[in-house]
Amino acid sequence: MTDVSTQNIDIVRFEDLRFGEATDFVAVEEPLEIQLSYTDGGQRILKSISVTMRTPGNDAELAAGFFYTEGILPILPQAAQGGLSIAHTADNRISVSLPDGIDVSLNKTDRNFYTTSSCGVCGKASIDAVRTGINTIASEEWTLSAALLTRLPELLRTQQAVFETTGGLHASALFDPSGNLILLREDVGRHNALDKLIGYFYLKHQLPLPHSVLLLSGRASFELIQKAAAAGIKIVAAVGAPSSLALSLAKDCNMTLAGFLRGNRFNIYCGKERVVL
Repeated sequence: MTDVSTQNIDIVRFEDLRFGEATDFVAVEEPLEIQLSYTDGGQRILKSISVTMRTPGNDAELAAGFFYTEGILPILPQAAQGGLSIAHTADNRISVSLPDGIDVSLNKTDRNFYTTSSCGVCGKASIDAVRTGINTIASEEWTLSAALLTRLPELLRTQQAVFETTGGLHASALFDPSGNLILLREDVGRHNALDKLIGYFYLKHQLPLPHSVLLLSGRASFELIQKAAAAGIKIVAAVGAPSSLALSLAKDCNMTLAGFLRGNRFNIYCGKERVVL
């Protein structure tokens, strides 16, 4: 099967004071127009919601995760889940079709039409629309070993096939409390990678995810904490740093947030009670 996430290119490499021809790989970045088909007042409506720059692959998960974490779609009852359909209607265009009777909340999450691969929140049309899809979930508390937490970045790197080839992708990975990898998704956009991961569980009707650990390959930005909260994730760890707004939201949602996972070190910014020796 053709790998649509990477592209083989010819380059000129400078090494040992000489130029030479070589072959390299780059991560593919292409636009995806995400549409929503729903019934309103007896009329079937097809609406373009967003264009995002993404790495092709797992587009159905991306669309589902995007709509859920942006607060547009609720978790559907099991009976209604079968009526949800997602299909490519053209190259780089995908449509999510809802069964009749499902309410959507487009007014809460209006976006500018274009969203870059590097930014989720910057596409928001208003400040009031930023805090969407927040899900405060009461669940049985559990703890995670600090030593296990330090091992997660290496476990992630061993699974990041496309990153190892191109060096150009972000990753979101979900682990169980024992450190076993549940699912990994990669994309040129950090928010796309997480939408793909959450979208997988949305389509499997397996949300929320309170007994899992989310590992981010880069920094912990606000939109990623927002999406993790929407999925009910209680522990988020990042290889990079969190922003002040991400930390504020993590505290509000009673999440554990760790950052700067490097070697045998990391910082805990909130929720220390869930990380033990």
